[in-house]
Order: sequence, then structure tokens, then C-alpha cells
Amino acid sequence: MTPEEMNERDILEFTDDEGHTLLLQVTDYFFYNGEEYAALRDAESEEAGEDPAYIMKVNAFTDENGEEMEEFVLPDESLLETLAGVLRTKFETEAE
Repeated sequence: MTPEEMNERDILEFTDDEGHTLLLQVTDYFFYNGEEYAALRDAESEEAGEDPAYIMKVNAFTDENGEEMEEFVLPDESLLETLAGVLRTKFETEAE
């Protein structure tokens, strides 16, 4: 996959604890308690409607060159079930 294709589809590259590369596609952005989160799934999956595999907090910041950047981090484990519920409700509302 070319860098241009990755940007078009909002695909991010992560490295897991074992050094494996993961390509994840952002399927949705949402807010909870004033914080932005992203739902992501395997970018190489053919299932377009597949449920997100990850929920990550989006931290926006400005780098030393003044460019807006985003950092994706795992939220606190205690918050994951709540975030999954928010996301399910959002998807159900959009489906109606």
C-alpha cells in the first residue's frame, strides 16, 4: 500500500509489543466527555462492515514546526467498555 493510499483511507501504522507492524484504518471519530476518540479496524480486512477492533484516544498537538499532529494512544482500560457503548449507540443511531 502506497503512502498516498494510506492517507486517502486514513490508515495508520502501529507496531505492537512484539515488533509486528499493524495497519489500522480509522472507521470513525467520536467524542466522549470532551475528548476525541477513534474507532479502528484492520486495514487489510475485506469486511467493510466489520466491527472496530480498537478504540484509541486522539491527542492533538502542534509540533516544533507549528504543524498540527495527532497521536493515537490506548485509553484507560476502565474506560474501554463505556467507549464501546458510546460507539455502539452512535452506530445504531446512524443506522436508523
